[in-house]
Amino acid sequence: MEFLPIFMDVRGKNCLVVGGGEAAAAKAALLLKAGAWVSVVAPSLCASFDHLLEEDRLAHETQPFSRQAMDGMSLVFAASHEEGVNAQVSEAARAANLPVNVVDEPKLCTFIMPSIIDRSPVLVAVSTGGASPVLARLLRARLETLIPGAYGRLAGLAAAFRDKVKAKFSAPASRRIFWEKALQGPVSEFVFAGKEREASALLDAMLEASDDAAPPGEVYLVGAGPGNPDLLTFRALRLMQQADVVVYDHLVAAPVLEMARRDAARIYVGKESANHTMPQEDINHLLVRLAKEGKRVLRLKGGDPFIFGRGGEEIETLASFGVAFQVVPGITAASGVAAYAGIPLTHRDHAHSCVFVTGHLKDGTMDLDWSALARPDQTVVIYMGLLGLPVLCRELIGHGLPGATPAAIVQQGTTAHQRVVVGTLESLPALTAAAKLHPPTLIIVGSVVTLHEKLSWFAPGPDGEGDEEGAEEDRSAA
Repeated sequence: MEFLPIFMDVRGKNCLVVGGGEAAAAKAALLLKAGAWVSVVAPSLCASFDHLLEEDRLAHETQPFSRQAMDGMSLVFAASHEEGVNAQVSEAARAANLPVNVVDEPKLCTFIMPSIIDRSPVLVAVSTGGASPVLARLLRARLETLIPGAYGRLAGLAAAFRDKVKAKFSAPASRRIFWEKALQGPVSEFVFAGKEREASALLDAMLEASDDAAPPGEVYLVGAGPGNPDLLTFRALRLMQQADVVVYDHLVAAPVLEMARRDAARIYVGKESANHTMPQEDINHLLVRLAKEGKRVLRLKGGDPFIFGRGGEEIETLASFGVAFQVVPGITAASGVAAYAGIPLTHRDHAHSCVFVTGHLKDGTMDLDWSALARPDQTVVIYMGLLGLPVLCRELIGHGLPGATPAAIVQQGTTAHQRVVVGTLESLPALTAAAKLHPPTLIIVGSVVTLHEKLSWFAPGPDGEGDEEGAEEDRSAA
């Protein structure tokens, strides 16, 4: 985040616009709409200023810009057609510790103007940090279609009831839950249909029927998927936005965690190799304690919570203590990472079955059913197998799989940092060591790996986003 997103109150404040063209007129109009007193410094004004000059809160000065024009100002816009003047305005504003925006010159700005969706009193601002104003406008156009104008009226209704709700509920958490229910149900539908009287009556009825008792706690066991936030389910995102506390592990990607409610408390309970922040039993009882305190607890797990995520153990404890919970499946790493690596887990020409196992080392060994894993015509997917990769490959060969069996390891699959290393059971350990991979990784063994070169479609682009020009990879000659 390069800029702090804020909304400034400029009502009754003096603001300066330097320039008389279309861009300057747009800034002046925006300031007037926000209640500011506007001084425009420019030798002449374009026709777009004509209706603005009718406002008694706008004054036009025809003399050239000077530092004295900054006196008494709270905010400055530079939109002159002369680059030298814009630079002079920026320098003077910075020296006076005034916020300054120079149109189309991000380097001269101390703040930037977003594209705005105005549903007053609801405002939505979209910014690219000055990188691409056109992209910001395109995003704004898309959001315009998703946010009906009635949201402004809905916000007005909420404002009218704010004091009543505050008087009814003593705890902020109770007020928040009430508003979440009210604004996502029939009340909003009445407003959208133009039936504001009915909406107001329904809000009154909901408030009358509510009591001030502390809300019961609940745990949301949510699968965060393999790392790409675009792969979250709608239900996961909704629960992430209403949780009071987020309990998460190290497999939850940072962009996914960012989508949780920003003011929710965050508790890290990650378990990594030789570094267990909190034993599993303690995590189980932490969830119980937080829920018993009346909190809505988001237990966020990488992948799917029921596939090597120990989610079953956690909800078993919750059930034994009578704590309410719900489970939201996530895309497990096996399916998500394999898909992004262009490796189908099953294929009628290559594999008729697929087996998921965990390759976590214990005392330097892997306790797996090697004979079952070494069967032909199947795909084996190994979670948490990076450290034990040499042991894994050696044992599979020792139990009957040819050393030339195709194998791949994928680091941070589905994300902008995805790397794919392709080889065989014989070559993969050395290739992985040379590539200096680090967790999280997923290992895929079987004939389906040969399809990667043909089906690879995802890769990080130059800006860190995925594209379809083939995955970033290290291939052996195998």
